Amino acid sequence: MRVDFTEVAVAPGGTRVVHDATFSVAPGQVAGLIGPNGSGKSTLLRTLYRVARPAAGTVRLDGEDVWRLPPRTVARRVAVMTQESTAEFDLDVLDVVLLGRLPHDRGFGGDSPRDLQLADRALARVGAAGLAERPFAGLSGGEKQRVLLARALVQESEVLVLDEPTNHLDISFQLELMRIIGELGLTTLAALHDLNLAAAHCDVVAVMRAGRIVAHGPPAEVLTPALIAETFGVRADLLSHPATGRPLIAFSSPPSRPSEPFRESVTDHAAKEHTS
Repeated sequence: MRVDFTEVAVAPGGTRVVHDATFSVAPGQVAGLIGPNGSGKSTLLRTLYRVARPAAGTVRLDGEDVWRLPPRTVARRVAVMTQESTAEFDLDVLDVVLLGRLPHDRGFGGDSPRDLQLADRALARVGAAGLAERPFAGLSGGEKQRVLLARALVQESEVLVLDEPTNHLDISFQLELMRIIGELGLTTLAALHDLNLAAAHCDVVAVMRAGRIVAHGPPAEVLTPALIAETFGVRADLLSHPATGRPLIAFSSPPSRPSEPFRESVTDHAAKEHTS
């Protein structure tokens, strides 16, 4: 399923935080939204799953405006894994995963054998099969992320949205999670902080700065040292990953300005003269 953002602006409370965002994600592509904190990545993604209504522009799924479609229809087409969790609910892991079936008129208390089969398969796919009967609130951060991804998978949507999916995860599961996502074959949009994860696992990236998309396209073309320096304020040297050949970014702080030589103030000098 194709996703198109066309001149999208978002203005919660009347203040625009996203300006004229335009880019497209082809069916089956994995797209990474990258940029500093507060650049508008999460806000833009929320327009796709009908949480933040655009003040201007359109968001389309295969040519249909998501804000003109019934909410249940959008929920069947777009699965979401956000930073928020259902930790406040007193549910076991299996029940949390089955919440992903709600757009299909199923859910907690009315689950069909197929729903249960989908949940079992999803938990196994994300390496969480042994967690089904455990309380969700008692899981570690990484375990919760596995469960929330399983919940998104049982939704059987063609589009997957992930908001900072690798936050607070160890490097092993970061790589595993991105591998799983890449193997799903879904049109995927992920807000990411780690530029190397985006370069290694995304087909395309969109770089956001101050609420605007300043560049988009394949990582090897977009993630230039100049753009990284301008957007993130760091020096970047581009290398080639020895195993995959994809871009590998080495970061370093920009040269600091030379400090001015110490100059004794008139007051300090007078004080020394007085005590000598």
